[in-house]
Amino acid sequence: MNILFLIPSMARTKTNGINPARYLWRVILAPPVTFETLAAVTPPEHTIRLIDERTEKVNFNTDYDLVGISTTTPASRRAYELADEFRRRGITVVLGGWHPSLFPQEAKQHADTVVSGEGDEVWPQLLQDMKHGQLKPFYMSENMVDFPALPVPKRTMQHRRGFFINELQVTRGCCNGCKYCSTTYRPYGQICRLRPIDKVIEEIESMRQKYLYFTDSSLTLNPAYTIQLFTALKNLNKKFACNGNVNVLFRDKELIKLSLDAGCVEWAIGFESISQESLNLLGKQTNKIDEFAPTVKKLHDFGLGVKGNFIFGADGDHPDIFNKTIDAISDWELDIPAFSFLTPFPGTPLYQSLEAEKRIFSKDWSLYDLNHVVFQPKHMSPQELSDGMQKVRDTMYSFSNNLKRAVRCFGSKHASFVATGIQNFFI
Repeated sequence: MNILFLIPSMARTKTNGINPARYLWRVILAPPVTFETLAAVTPPEHTIRLIDERTEKVNFNTDYDLVGISTTTPASRRAYELADEFRRRGITVVLGGWHPSLFPQEAKQHADTVVSGEGDEVWPQLLQDMKHGQLKPFYMSENMVDFPALPVPKRTMQHRRGFFINELQVTRGCCNGCKYCSTTYRPYGQICRLRPIDKVIEEIESMRQKYLYFTDSSLTLNPAYTIQLFTALKNLNKKFACNGNVNVLFRDKELIKLSLDAGCVEWAIGFESISQESLNLLGKQTNKIDEFAPTVKKLHDFGLGVKGNFIFGADGDHPDIFNKTIDAISDWELDIPAFSFLTPFPGTPLYQSLEAEKRIFSKDWSLYDLNHVVFQPKHMSPQELSDGMQKVRDTMYSFSNNLKRAVRCFGSKHASFVATGIQNFFI
């Protein structure tokens, strides 16, 4: 069969135009590894093509036998539009991913079949059923996928021209239990599974790109595994960025040093809030605000960049949270600050509690993109929350502040800060 794997874009409309603000980084970054993993378990008799709609147009006038679309909640509207158009042309469509797993009946209105849960297990059977004309309306993984046993993702189907940062995933799941996180509350999401180090190294050695990004929720969930990984990376001459938690990085200086030796140039940390009350209410057990500044300093002392993620809208947030956040980020000399609204993704405890309190006022899934307020905050109006976030962004992303961070990065004796400096002008 001729199979198309399709990544829908939130930044496109039916006119298929590209959002210039996002275009640069979408060209630089490689597509997610979801379809590369599925391609690895696809029998060789099938032909596969991948289209990432964030960087290229979709051509509907093709001879595909099957189109597979994986979608998140905010991209689901566009995914349904694409699915409808392919089906109108008589092409079989399968929908999967986080959102269809939560709302299979909704997704089925736009697809011939829907995959719920981890697709690695059911994909080969789905292809076999289609080959024999016995395609089922729904497929659900009966068991937890043996993640360590999965083959190395197949990257040969990608259009590699233009991508100079490659993505990979070495763990699956997160046991931290943050109430707002969709990773934890998907099937088997609270079980952290680890890929064998030799398979990871085999995959990395096959990549021509020098720069890597580990998409794992956190590489500090299992420090013993991460030590093995970083030790194995030391001789590969790669540079990478990864995610980590404050509680481990604050205490483990040796892990930070090893990450530098392995080629790390930047740690991304979900600080989320400078309000301990908000962190506690969100279930962010790894975060203690008195450890934030020392952790940033430790990473800086080793010449590592720090990207900090912050969320506004938790029940512990009051109107003064915005100015306090601006002051904290400035005091820490954080390299890359990123801001988003607290978003109650379906399937999470946050969604369930806000829904029970009747505080969610929009079910337009396209607004669940971290950039829109979709619920009633506790201590301010939605407009006050929106205005407060805009103030933070306007302040921290002003030309003078971007320039200040970039100069600080470029002026460092550590070459790893160069990439961090560049990013400040493309946030």
